[in-house]
Amino acid sequence: MDPIVLNLVGLAAMFVLLAMGMPIGFAMGVIGTAGSFLLIGVEPSLSLLGLTVFETVITNDLSVVPLFVLMGFFATRSGLSESLYRSCNTWLGHRRGGLALATIGGSGAFAAICGSSLATAATMSQVALPEMRRYRYDERLATGAIAAGGTIGILIPPSVILVLYGILTESDIGQLFAAGIVPGVLTVVVFMATISIVTSLNPELGPPGARASTRQMIAAIKDVWATIVLFLLVIGGIYTGAFTPTEAAGIGAMGAFDLAVNTWTRDAPPKRKRLLRAANLLLVGSLLALSVAVAVNLATGAEASDWPDWVGYPVYAGIVLAHAVYVWLGLSAKAELGSCLLETTKTTAMIFTILIGAILLNKFLTLGGLAAALGTSVEDLGAGPLVTIAVILLIYFVLGCALDALAMILLTIPIFFPIVQQLGFDPIWFGVIVVMVVELGLITPPVGMNVFIIKGMAPDVPLSRIYSGVLPFVVAEVLLIVLLVAVPELATWLPGTME
Repeated sequence: MDPIVLNLVGLAAMFVLLAMGMPIGFAMGVIGTAGSFLLIGVEPSLSLLGLTVFETVITNDLSVVPLFVLMGFFATRSGLSESLYRSCNTWLGHRRGGLALATIGGSGAFAAICGSSLATAATMSQVALPEMRRYRYDERLATGAIAAGGTIGILIPPSVILVLYGILTESDIGQLFAAGIVPGVLTVVVFMATISIVTSLNPELGPPGARASTRQMIAAIKDVWATIVLFLLVIGGIYTGAFTPTEAAGIGAMGAFDLAVNTWTRDAPPKRKRLLRAANLLLVGSLLALSVAVAVNLATGAEASDWPDWVGYPVYAGIVLAHAVYVWLGLSAKAELGSCLLETTKTTAMIFTILIGAILLNKFLTLGGLAAALGTSVEDLGAGPLVTIAVILLIYFVLGCALDALAMILLTIPIFFPIVQQLGFDPIWFGVIVVMVVELGLITPPVGMNVFIIKGMAPDVPLSRIYSGVLPFVVAEVLLIVLLVAVPELATWLPGTME
């Protein structure tokens, strides 16, 4: 059989396996291994399978995945979503549709330390939905805002989806994170504008709440300053070159753990609370000293981390001592800590299974020549680059109605990325575009994973009304994607300043 025909038959067989209920990672792995067996023989294909599994698991770059996943679970379990939502509600709740605006703002802030759309949607459902119901918000606006806000979780860094895209395409993960910031902020702004428009057309959808005092607004900032510092530390460190994305993931996970410990010990005995306050002061002082050293280095043109030992050693000692206290206090909350570690293990195993399957499928398609043939076919068609991108995005939109975000990225990138490279598009820009289209798939029928999360949290709300509520946000997201295609600098400008 012709290798390209075998590739096409293999893809068709994979979708049959998916329709039969086989998990996406196993379906891709089975087809990739079986196809390689038919192309290169039994022993080489089995060797390829073993090497792929081994090399994927021990790859240092992939250590960023479980660390960012752990960071997300610590953030979820520590109640940060509640603090972020309350803070946004204090500032925006008095406006028409203010609770929905606060939901979008809280989702964007939580996404900055979580990186998971499903986790963002689930946690914000628990926090925001009861409050919007208490103020008699229309269930379409309430559920639609939560579902749409959850999609921001995979765009604003740190994003596991961007990490996997960077690994598959050998793109710089730090630049991908930087590229997601401006589109992520734009998404928050446009979603808020969408809420303002629909509530101005129909004020009964989201009645305004009580206006907070200036003192309450200032107090609200105090509740979230640590979260803001954590985000700036992780992203700022990558941007300035102070540490790599993998190091940033470790710092982010530890920072989220610190915030979680502060939450878990709220009801602890007075002695433990005093010890926690001392550790907090020690850590803040050490980080301030470190920040000053980095700022001085950057101002003088030196490397960001090129500080003298007399600065480094005391700072390191303070950080280590503070975290020794956090770890001891965290171990006293065994149930919460154990749950975070267990869920991280499960999620990481799932991601790695899908990733290994995608790599095996990618090698099968490469051996068969399908990706190269598609690139040649695109050239032969003579269609313009933008027309080709439009077709690819349309395919993503259709796939998003049936596949989850992670599976869609890992399944399609091996096929489409060579075409994008051949057309000369920036891989960083394409990565952000793909993530935004995947975002759209999270709230479109018939799958719409975020919609099903909301349905699980609000079983009394008909699915049709939830989809009706997300429709304005779908339109807004489409307009954002068109804007990013027309003005690629929105994604490429910030990464360009890192070079």
